[in-house]
Amino acid sequence: MMQRLTTWFPVLLLAAVAAVTVWLDRQVQPPEAGVSGKSRHDPDYIVDNFAVTRIGPDGIVRYKLDARRMQHYPDDDTTDLVAPKFVNFHGAGVTVTASSKTATLSSNGENAYLKDDVRLTRSAYENRGELTVLTSWLHVIPDDGIAKTDKPVRIQDANTLITSDGLEFNNETRILKLLSNVRGRYEKTR
Repeated sequence: MMQRLTTWFPVLLLAAVAAVTVWLDRQVQPPEAGVSGKSRHDPDYIVDNFAVTRIGPDGIVRYKLDARRMQHYPDDDTTDLVAPKFVNFHGAGVTVTASSKTATLSSNGENAYLKDDVRLTRSAYENRGELTVLTSWLHVIPDDGIAKTDKPVRIQDANTLITSDGLEFNNETRILKLLSNVRGRYEKTR
């Protein structure tokens, strides 16, 4: 009996080492990607003719957002919009409207990225006429009333045409900062 145990001991020891090696290998491997769909970028809900209004703590409407279509993605909690129109209300009748072909909203809704044929329009107020900004991409921060881009822009009102590579527009202070390669033309009204 002792001779059989001595004969089989190396085989049993080798089998035990192999079993422990297989077990350890499985413990250190990353989990397999399941078929739950969490790692895919698929929308979890889609809304057509979407509209939302944000009201400030004082009860006054801060901004409105409309879109032809909204798609929310759970993997990164972003939202894609088709034909969005964003209207920011500032003071007595001054509005800033931003529209584009498409847009993406960040997960917390604090940032909007408008793409393709972006049009930003500030309504006329006091003695100032309507101002229009055209670009291909625009980052809007609705709660702060800020819009900015580093792409080429075309800015025009009744008397002025300005082109620039990039801008920063603050709706609260009404300051428009042009970043680089600025060219302008002013024509006095008759």
